[in-house]
Amino acid sequence: MKEEKKKSESWEWLKALLIAFGLAAVIRIFLFTPIVVDGESMMPTLENGDRMIVNKIGYTIGKPDRFDIVVFHAEEQKDYIKRVIGLPGDTVEYRDDVLYINGEPYDEPYLDQYKAEVIDSPLTEDFTLEEKIQSETVPEGHVFVLGDNRRKSKDSRHIGAVAIDEIIGSTKVVFWPIKDFGIVK
Repeated sequence: MKEEKKKSESWEWLKALLIAFGLAAVIRIFLFTPIVVDGESMMPTLENGDRMIVNKIGYTIGKPDRFDIVVFHAEEQKDYIKRVIGLPGDTVEYRDDVLYINGEPYDEPYLDQYKAEVIDSPLTEDFTLEEKIQSETVPEGHVFVLGDNRRKSKDSRHIGAVAIDEIIGSTKVVFWPIKDFGIVK
């Protein structure tokens, strides 16, 4: 009798552990995953070494919003973190350090700190989409992304438009280091 009870209890523990691992795997694969910021391309918004949560919900259907910070698979078997600037069908241009989307100027408050520190030239060099990706508009199924640290970012100006199906998810929550814990904009 005691042996049957031990086997039953062991089986219950094993089932509980398998369920826990299964749930953890489902959450990590389909809902959320951690990522570490590698480099300075998103400064001052994100610092090198920040640990963040990537929200995968919504990106399985491919609906990024303008100015989302997204994580995507890059050409070098590495994931990049950048900000969505242009959506499919948009025209994107920079003139005199001002972003124009579809001919309309857009404020980028997340760049204010860097713009105030730059004295020798504009933070973002002038360009048109055609100069960078050889297209007047962002192609269907793609987005145009830029790093917030415009002078030190390998982004769509260098790698071209990013396929929406390469986007893993968006990220807004820094969970480490504790001093930086919170939502980023």
